[in-house]
Amino acid sequence: MPSGIKDKVVIAGMGCSKFGERWSAGPDDLMVEAFGEALADAGIERDRIEAAWLGVFFDEQSTGKSSLPMSMALRLPNVPTTRVENLCATGTEALRGAVYAVAAGACDIALAMGVEKLKDTGFGGLPERTKGTFEDLYLPSSTAPGAFAQLASAYAHAYGYSIDELKRAMAHVSWKSHENAVRNPKAHLRNRITIEQALEAPMIAYPLGVYDCCGVSDGAACAIVTTPEIARSLGKRDLVSVKALQLAPSNGVEMGHQSWDGTHTLTTPLAAQRAYREAGIRDPRAELDLIEVHDCFSITELVVMEDLGLSDLGRAPHDILDGRYDRDGAIPCQIDGGLKCFGHPIGASGLRMAYEIYLQLLGRAGERQLRGRGGRGPALGLTHNLGGIPNRNVASVSVLGLLAT
Repeated sequence: MPSGIKDKVVIAGMGCSKFGERWSAGPDDLMVEAFGEALADAGIERDRIEAAWLGVFFDEQSTGKSSLPMSMALRLPNVPTTRVENLCATGTEALRGAVYAVAAGACDIALAMGVEKLKDTGFGGLPERTKGTFEDLYLPSSTAPGAFAQLASAYAHAYGYSIDELKRAMAHVSWKSHENAVRNPKAHLRNRITIEQALEAPMIAYPLGVYDCCGVSDGAACAIVTTPEIARSLGKRDLVSVKALQLAPSNGVEMGHQSWDGTHTLTTPLAAQRAYREAGIRDPRAELDLIEVHDCFSITELVVMEDLGLSDLGRAPHDILDGRYDRDGAIPCQIDGGLKCFGHPIGASGLRMAYEIYLQLLGRAGERQLRGRGGRGPALGLTHNLGGIPNRNVASVSVLGLLAT
């Protein structure tokens, strides 16, 4: 029987570039920025790295189809490198490759890098002329805002909310992220907004307005992972362990017939249940200290609260408006600003989420540091990615926590 990866791998160091409209920086510059921080944090020389994974989503617009841009930019010592892509879960997929390699004993120290350079490459967040075979054949003229707007309408209808009632909860989601991002010097959008601004913003895809949508950013994030024994030999005391890392992709059911009602994602609950089981979490509402979820749109974050089992079905709007997921709430969510305000360079986003959990667990998040339950620092955090659209996606859930001494 498989035993999982719980506590077999720890993070020796992490780094993250500043996200935003990085007009004067190419993907190489962004990777070097993140890697330099991670290498210094790990306290090792680059020749200790034995394998590396690069996550990039939009290859032609961004970095390239192979892993060579990473190995060349970082001057890695001719070690095996692999490029991966899994929609918006691409950064987490890179982390999964590095973590699994160390857990399997294939190498002692591995690198995961995620990067995306979008702002000056013609990508504006809406479809390109040719997106690829799947989109061209099955989803012509589809847009992400349009797809998630349908999720909002289906949710409101299923649980008896008026669109205005749902929009107020969605506005709170966006307001919260802007409030949190003010404390984050690496965030793309660091401006405060009001609830009324969010409610009155220009419409993008009804009922999603401008403030319901995350931005498109440039950025990179990376992690260096190893075994607990090696980390301790490097002088590390407090260790952040990978407790679980699970993926669940769509198998076509959502698009094939009407068994899926369009109100939730089928994949996130599956990935979450597997991750909770692997991490040994029995009650996520009581055990998780903070979460980073895939808030590509405000409705996504709202629905994901239920998909992760953190709100009862149909109750997420009430929990959101009650402040459960605010900075001072029971389970702080997007404490760094999330995709909405930290930014969404697609290949980097999963690793950026892990970066925030890592800093929070080590008490190194600066002005945005949380105290955790009972006044202690946070000890257990979760990240979630949803790549694709509600009826065709891949969900990833990882759990990071302090390793017991």
